[in-house]
Amino acid sequence: MTNNQREFDVIVWGASGFTGRLVAEYLNKQYGLNGDAPNNVKWAMAGRNAAKLGEVAEAIGANQSKGGGVSLVTGDAADAKSLGEMARRTKVIITTVGPYQIHGEPLVAACAAAGTDYVDLSGEPPFMRRMIDQYSDEAAMTGARIVHSCGFDSIPFDLGVYYVQKLAKEKFGAPASEVKGRVLAAKGGASGGTVASMLATLEKIGDPFVRQVMRDIYSLAPDDNAVRPRQPDGNTPHYDKDAKKWVAPFIMAAINARNVHRSNMLMGYPYGEGFRYSEMMAAPNAPAAFAIAGGMGGFAGALAFPPTRVLLKNTVLPKPGEGPSKAQREAGFYKVLFVAKTDDGDSVSAIVKGDRDPGYGSTSKLIAEAALCLAFDVSREDTPGGVTTPAAAMGDKLIKRLHEKAGLTFEPA
Repeated sequence: MTNNQREFDVIVWGASGFTGRLVAEYLNKQYGLNGDAPNNVKWAMAGRNAAKLGEVAEAIGANQSKGGGVSLVTGDAADAKSLGEMARRTKVIITTVGPYQIHGEPLVAACAAAGTDYVDLSGEPPFMRRMIDQYSDEAAMTGARIVHSCGFDSIPFDLGVYYVQKLAKEKFGAPASEVKGRVLAAKGGASGGTVASMLATLEKIGDPFVRQVMRDIYSLAPDDNAVRPRQPDGNTPHYDKDAKKWVAPFIMAAINARNVHRSNMLMGYPYGEGFRYSEMMAAPNAPAAFAIAGGMGGFAGALAFPPTRVLLKNTVLPKPGEGPSKAQREAGFYKVLFVAKTDDGDSVSAIVKGDRDPGYGSTSKLIAEAALCLAFDVSREDTPGGVTTPAAAMGDKLIKRLHEKAGLTFEPA
């Protein structure tokens, strides 16, 4: 069976979890059920427990169509055969089941073998590097596009750099040598899944491979022949003249920057081999910037120490499956400035905005539309199989889809 002849366009794996349910709810609201006109998207919900999937379908109103409601697919992450069968039924699998370094590899393996496209919410560089090393060749052979980090980390940042570099090429005739990403504003609760991923990485930091991946900003862009310039300091608070703001460290920068550099490599260095990128968050004044930096340093130190990490995990930090209410998600937003600078000091800027809270409301829309972009908009002639990134795999087509469907805007500043 070819990819175009498959039973479903998209399967949501982990649909009974908090984020998976939001993805299913979005698909149902935006596209209806079972290929009904005019949207013609055939999608299914998948997980280990059919009863729980049915309860979610009932709760989100996905069981009211004349055809009997959304299809439910069961599988077991510990059963490679069931994952393989599921992968062969669909064009794309969305997975919200993390931490991925614990739960993710069997599904990546199944999709790579079946030639099935895959999108996840991974913010876990060690997992991503292992998937690059282990499955790139097989995915290239079968045509599977394995795309990590299709939520708030890292779509707005990966595509934001892609977009502002296009503006730079239009204005200057060449890419900018440096891009600054500055989170100007954001509102939304912490993601339990993101916290769980961070903790899973910290708990394995004794592994030399994990330490090396987290130490090297180019760890997701392995290229022995490329120039590797020293990257700007994103950890020291300072007044940024380009953003006209005091700036402080941004917690997602370590993940987003690695994806941006991987995109540059995969696309053949359209930003240049000497490209530099930094990512920070705006603060209202100098004391606030230093307070943010100090708080992040103290938090990181507490998480690095096993006893305090366990205490925080059990008492303060949100758990996977926990998240903000619908009202909180809908009241959330984010706004990110990207400044592209040439070596001569000329610059051009862009703004990326999201209309929901970053961790859940926007993320659920981003990953759903990324999956549909692979299913409908990006051919294998455009993007062949392999372990790739949102910008490298989908670029302008994903920007267009997100602008039209998902409340994400990309505009010159």
